[in-house]
Amino acid sequence: MSDRTPALAQPLRPPSAGRAAACLGLFVLGAVTGAAGALVQPAWFPGGLLLALAGEAGLCLGAARALRGRIGAVASAAGWMLAVILLTTTRPEGDFVFAAGGGSYLFLLGGMAVAVICATLAPGRQPDDGAGRLGK
Repeated sequence: MSDRTPALAQPLRPPSAGRAAACLGLFVLGAVTGAAGALVQPAWFPGGLLLALAGEAGLCLGAARALRGRIGAVASAAGWMLAVILLTTTRPEGDFVFAAGGGSYLFLLGGMAVAVICATLAPGRQPDDGAGRLGK
């Protein structure tokens, strides 16, 4: 197989152990960011909401840039969504984290929109040798 074959025609390779560990770490960091955002957004409305969404966007875009691919943004966004979805459930005692207000819905829907936007706009995986890049 030559180096000129399209990326979709090449066989899939499993990720390296370091890349898998980085994705797992970003998943956990996304969950922590989601839990922190859930606590911050109602405290200082609307500044807390903007801070929580900016934190998620920074995490997703930074993760994509660190791993040089969309998988970083997807891993951190998946952790964020899992934590936020788990925090929306009520407990048998009646305790809950999210109140039924506009700010909570903006955080949930806005956070999901930010995750999708960041995963979509993140740079795709590029070849390491620079042969497939424009301008080189």
